[in-house]
Amino acid sequence: MHPARALRAGAKVRRRTDPDRAVGADPALAERPGASPDDDTLAAAPRKVELAPQKNLGPGARLYQIRVVMDATTLYVLVVVFVATLIRSALGFGEALFAVPLLALCLPLGIAAPLAVLISITIAGIIVAQDWHKIHWRSAGWLVAATLMGIPFGLALLTSSHQRAAKVSLAMVILAFSAYSLIGARLIGKKLPELKTDGAGWLFGCGLAAGVLGGAYGMNGPPLAIYGAMRRWSAQHFRATLQGYFLPASILGMAGYWWRGLWVPTVTHYYLMSLPAALPAIFLGRVVNHWLHGKSFFGYVYAGLAGVGIVLLIQAVRTPHS
Repeated sequence: MHPARALRAGAKVRRRTDPDRAVGADPALAERPGASPDDDTLAAAPRKVELAPQKNLGPGARLYQIRVVMDATTLYVLVVVFVATLIRSALGFGEALFAVPLLALCLPLGIAAPLAVLISITIAGIIVAQDWHKIHWRSAGWLVAATLMGIPFGLALLTSSHQRAAKVSLAMVILAFSAYSLIGARLIGKKLPELKTDGAGWLFGCGLAAGVLGGAYGMNGPPLAIYGAMRRWSAQHFRATLQGYFLPASILGMAGYWWRGLWVPTVTHYYLMSLPAALPAIFLGRVVNHWLHGKSFFGYVYAGLAGVGIVLLIQAVRTPHS
């Protein structure tokens, strides 16, 4: 026999008879099911410990994973609620179009929509308590009454087969108003019509339109903003009066969610978790609102309305043909 082959044969015999090299005592062999002690490559190859995927995690590991996921979701919700509340508190409207679509990216829509309404009630309640003396109560009352009449039409529109046409029409009206207010008035030398006092026709029309938009798409704000701009309310009166409208309207909306069984413990959980973000944003928005005056304030209002119109157009494009 060749000397090299004799040496290898002797090494194999020693590995078979050495109790310290038994299969059960060798970690490398234990990690490799089916490996043979006669495998010459085992001694030369570096030993690598590979952890197999753990399908059955223990309670501690599962709880850790749940906490990580929940913490990420909660942080996202807090950021969205803070920005949306700041917009609403500064301008008086506009948070719904920002909050609901973004919240729906990480929460079911049946959770996101009621959560947004609870936040709306909180914002409106605090602002009404702070600035109740700046509310045009007569205007707010008539707008709410007309809105109640418009909600059934909005619900009918929501279930109709003309979603695309309705959204395009509403978007074009809102964009035309915003463009005229921002640019057109300067070009043609005519200002936006001004209402010196509350007009019954305008109150009814804007309130009814707010009810239709609220019932169909959850966006009551644009007709109210148009009415406030035509009344030339100051930034502070504009903000306060719209909250005098939104408080009862949002309470009624939340009652509807409760009636349909959509006010579930998860909604309450995220609402309580989001309060630390919403409350500072309400007071910060009040400071921002007091910095805005006259044309600068309504410039932001018209820009916000233009954003609403653009979002409506995008939604209309994405709405499937019936």
